[in-house]
Amino acid sequence: MTLTMVSRSGLQAASLVCALLLFPPASSLHAREQGGNKKPSLSLKASPSIAFVPARIVLAAEVKGGADDFEDFYCPTVEWDWGDGTVSTAETDCSPYEAGKSQIKRRYTIDRQFRTAGSYRIQLRFKKGDRITGMATTSIQVRPGVGPGGQ
Repeated sequence: MTLTMVSRSGLQAASLVCALLLFPPASSLHAREQGGNKKPSLSLKASPSIAFVPARIVLAAEVKGGADDFEDFYCPTVEWDWGDGTVSTAETDCSPYEAGKSQIKRRYTIDRQFRTAGSYRIQLRFKKGDRITGMATTSIQVRPGVGPGGQ
């Protein structure tokens, strides 16, 4: 058995290190809960994913995790590639970005009517200028309609 003598100040320093490891400051816990500076992920869902002509499809994009002030996702140009050769773009007029203060939008929804049967790969892109900062895709099936006007 070995007995080691530790000074009182050394013991206090060791106790402080242990306390910080077990109980980190609230600010670092908050940063970890908010995703720190990590890039959020982007998901895209279509509803319904299978429909008949003419099909009204609702698309919902969700920004998950990451920091609430992630600069590349703050006030992006939102580009929808519909998989049929057409693209829609939406821009928002936002206040200048401020680290720690600016909040990213977490949900985007849009609907579109498809009048031609086919398989469509829909892509959502977040852009800053010409640079793509985030992207998500989903696929839908539009089947021929039944009766007059159905294709």
